[in-house]
Amino acid sequence: MIPLYDNVPTRRFPVMTVALIALNVVVFIFELLLPRWGLTQNSLFLRAGATPYELLHHVDVPPADLVPVWATVFTAMFLHGGWLHIIFNMLYLWIFGNNVEDRMGRGRFLAFYLICGVAAALTQAFVDPSSRGPIIGASGAIAGVLGAYLLLYPRARVLTLLLPLLFIFPVILVPAWFVLGAWFLLQYLQGTLSVGGGGDVAYFAHVGGFVAGLVLVWFFARERPRLRRPPVTE
Repeated sequence: MIPLYDNVPTRRFPVMTVALIALNVVVFIFELLLPRWGLTQNSLFLRAGATPYELLHHVDVPPADLVPVWATVFTAMFLHGGWLHIIFNMLYLWIFGNNVEDRMGRGRFLAFYLICGVAAALTQAFVDPSSRGPIIGASGAIAGVLGAYLLLYPRARVLTLLLPLLFIFPVILVPAWFVLGAWFLLQYLQGTLSVGGGGDVAYFAHVGGFVAGLVLVWFFARERPRLRRPPVTE
């Protein structure tokens, strides 16, 4: 499922959400220009990505990081490995981030976003502590946004593109709780299957970020989520 749009209007223009998207795009353009200077994306990822082994052992494994080891959890959030990686991350951030920012305010939303990103990176590090492969991408921080959205707007409707059937691309309105719940379950299952087997996707970063969002939303939202019981039917 690919979300396209939600039916929740915002009261204010999402300045911080747009700023985060713009910053991610600028960094990605910088990545694309690296070959002109004789550099590669991979060399940047090794120097600015969050490496589990480095984070947990407090050492900087060569090549030397561009920032202190502890700061790589922040720089890693703005790096992306390819077009699909950044396009889908920014799509999710735009659809769900604007509403979460609306309920938190700009400053609170930025702090919330960054903390979720840190929680995501640390979760992946604890799950795979010996890994020397860098974690990159905004996915963990955005997963936190998804967790917050789930509690803030569970009854929202999300226009969703389903997997294509032959040459038909079905688009339907789906409850937010279903879209985000299914997304989380998929990340958890894929993460469980990938433990010990390597892989290019840090699924438990997504899981950690999502859970962090579920918890932190209670402290960052100006109006706390209202958990309502479903109506009783006969």
